[in-house]
Amino acid sequence: MHSPPLSPQLLNSLIPEENTRCQHGLYFQDGERRVDYVLTYHIKKPSSSRSNRHSYCFTDNAFTRTLRRGTARLGRPPPPQPRGDLEVAPHDHSMDYHEDDKRFRREEFEGNLTDMGLELEKDEDTKTPGVGFVKIHAPWHVLCREAEFMKLKMPTKKVSELSGVGAKISTLVSKATEPLHPNVEENRVHNVKHLSYAFSREKQHLNILCFCVFQLLYEEWASYSVFYKYQPIGLVRKYFGEKIGLYFAWLGLYTQMLIPASLVGVIVFLYGCATVDDNIPSMEICHPKNNITMCPLCDKACSYWKLMEACGTARASHLFDNPATVFFSIFMALWAAMFMEHWKRRQMRLNYEWDLTGFEEEEVSTEKEKLTCRDRFPAYMTNIVMMLLMIGVTFAIVFGVILYRISTNAALHLSNNPTTRSNVRLTVKTTAAIINLVVILILDEVYGAVARWLTVLEVPKTDKSFEERLIFKTFILKFVNAFTPIIYIAFFRGRLVGRPGSYLYVFESYRMEECAHGGCLMELCIQLSITMLGKQLIQNNLFEIGIPKLKKLIRYIKSKRRSFQEEEREKKLQRYETDHFLEPFAGLTPEYMEMIIQFGFVTLFVASFPLAPLFALLNNIIEIRLDAKKFVAELRRPVAARAKDIGIWYNLLRGVAKVAVIINAFVISFTSDFIPRLVYQYMYSPDGSMHGFVDHTLSYFNVSDFQHGKEPMEPLHLGYPVDMCRYKDYREPPWSNTPYVISKEFWAVLAARLAFVIVFQNVVMLMSDIVDWLIPDIPKDISLQIHKEKILMVELFMKEEQGKRQFIDSMTPGGGKENSNKHAPIARSRSIPHTHSHTHANNF
Repeated sequence: MHSPPLSPQLLNSLIPEENTRCQHGLYFQDGERRVDYVLTYHIKKPSSSRSNRHSYCFTDNAFTRTLRRGTARLGRPPPPQPRGDLEVAPHDHSMDYHEDDKRFRREEFEGNLTDMGLELEKDEDTKTPGVGFVKIHAPWHVLCREAEFMKLKMPTKKVSELSGVGAKISTLVSKATEPLHPNVEENRVHNVKHLSYAFSREKQHLNILCFCVFQLLYEEWASYSVFYKYQPIGLVRKYFGEKIGLYFAWLGLYTQMLIPASLVGVIVFLYGCATVDDNIPSMEICHPKNNITMCPLCDKACSYWKLMEACGTARASHLFDNPATVFFSIFMALWAAMFMEHWKRRQMRLNYEWDLTGFEEEEVSTEKEKLTCRDRFPAYMTNIVMMLLMIGVTFAIVFGVILYRISTNAALHLSNNPTTRSNVRLTVKTTAAIINLVVILILDEVYGAVARWLTVLEVPKTDKSFEERLIFKTFILKFVNAFTPIIYIAFFRGRLVGRPGSYLYVFESYRMEECAHGGCLMELCIQLSITMLGKQLIQNNLFEIGIPKLKKLIRYIKSKRRSFQEEEREKKLQRYETDHFLEPFAGLTPEYMEMIIQFGFVTLFVASFPLAPLFALLNNIIEIRLDAKKFVAELRRPVAARAKDIGIWYNLLRGVAKVAVIINAFVISFTSDFIPRLVYQYMYSPDGSMHGFVDHTLSYFNVSDFQHGKEPMEPLHLGYPVDMCRYKDYREPPWSNTPYVISKEFWAVLAARLAFVIVFQNVVMLMSDIVDWLIPDIPKDISLQIHKEKILMVELFMKEEQGKRQFIDSMTPGGGKENSNKHAPIARSRSIPHTHSHTHANNF
């Protein structure tokens, strides 16, 4: 059910037609008992053909698990463990006794619901053929009983969170940011919190309010027109539960933290644009008098070329390969540490505001058949083998794309079209990146299904263990899938090439590909941008919008509603019938997963793509409202679940942040030309400048040393014979005593690169640890407030006990004691006032 129940006062204010529709859609037939939960099942009708039968079984969700725990507490045998799925599942048409078996299990399940104290009402006379509905109402005494079992904290006494200077500063900040806050009631009360205590049926001093949270969320949260406002996280938590509330709180904080990262990234990019004309290496490459002849880029089909042809690539590479990128890498490492610490503080504040400080998550057993260690060993081995196999599939596909680039590069060089031949590199890079993107999107879906299958084989003992194992497997497979092509370009492409006259070949015919003269950083940037933007645009946004609508359309068509379209014009569907066609809630794993992968794009290779935080920010601004609209309007309302943190996702974030420091150190050191430039400037430059750097990085090759059959087919392509050509490497010239042997400059640069990796990694991690140490996990005002509340709770208990003793003394014959203690209950009532909770029955 998406719409919350309306209060009787609001119901009576509606016109008769709306009153009837609300009563029949959100209430039982008596118009008084609210519909708190709806179950669906298949009913066999003579009009339904055998080929289109479906069965509806009860899923093992939070609702049924609560039922099993409740029956155990009441001393009754638990209901049979649900099998199958609540949604439409394929039906075995072989024998009719299957229908009787399902009906028997359904009746037994409904009987257990009734034994729990829930009230049921069936509705099989619907306009959705073949589907019956069971409406469930939870009476007040059942809610009180379960709230006491769950130790649900309820508000008692209002306390001020801040006082003095802190309160004044908070008030000023609130007034300054007033336009950014959603127009909801919870944002109008500042610095006030209810003192909470576990609910007790003996002290039913609280009332439950029902108000139309759904409408507020739709207008103030799930609308693109309020993209600039803060999220009403309190309302999200009240309507969907703490677990979903924490996800949107984390996503909101992550998006806010991307703002400074985006600004710094744009400044770094603009710095590269402003200094490109002053970059001496690119100026030397683009100089008209540059007469350096380069060796062919492929065998036979390619010919000699002028270094000046790489002018555009060299200038573009400087946009992302300049000294500012080193600073930006350090900044992003510290940014990741700040983000993690800021989230821990934000999470603690939410725990305090939502009364979760003492909450301990219950380990819910999956109630599946328990296996011995001997039985589990084959499942673990299967998991390891399948995970390695899936990773091997990813490597194989990357290798296939490499072969595509090599073969396409050679084929395009044979083209007679001058335009095609002049744009070979750009064409090959772009098409290969698009192929990688398509493969990544396809394998993401495959790996998700494989990870779930492997987790089921392990038979975890609890739901939490199942979820964590599933998340870990899915993350490993999708992380490898997304970043393997990028890692290849960053660290392997151009490293295993060989040299002219002694190139390395694949299958003895495909020559390993080289990087452009400006290095592989530009190609890394192209691959990273296409993959990141493609995943965000296609997978995260288009799929999230299109697939739910497509599934809803398919369910609509399968329901065979065409036969009663005339009736539908006269009478609208009930609310629960409309919600039946919505997409079921599949959990938060896909939402978290896409953000964790995006976090990897933002942090892992940020040295090569400083605009990544900006694109992530723009995506997340849309993503928040897209997810909000999906949860409010496109999905069935999930069962509220309590949680005090984001679980294993925090550990994955920390792992990615740590790996990002190492990855960026290697990108700066080995992928970019930052270290070779420093070595040349301080060791080999005659005047301490960058003049002559390009010539210093190029080695000589005598064209007479080409292998037979590998020389260019058009040796006079430049209009004159070539005796010597140049290639990018540190090797001895052909006239030396050791021709083509690695030179001492190579070892000097390699030593400097390794030293930079070690220094960069340790310095940045030390700085991150200092940030972690300086920022306390618990905000000071929250720790003080928790201490203050403990004192107040002790005072309340003392007053309550004193009131009890006075009341008992007043009931015993004692003359003066009775008169002196006659106001004790009144004092107790003042100490624990009647307050209201925002939690309504549907949320429970």
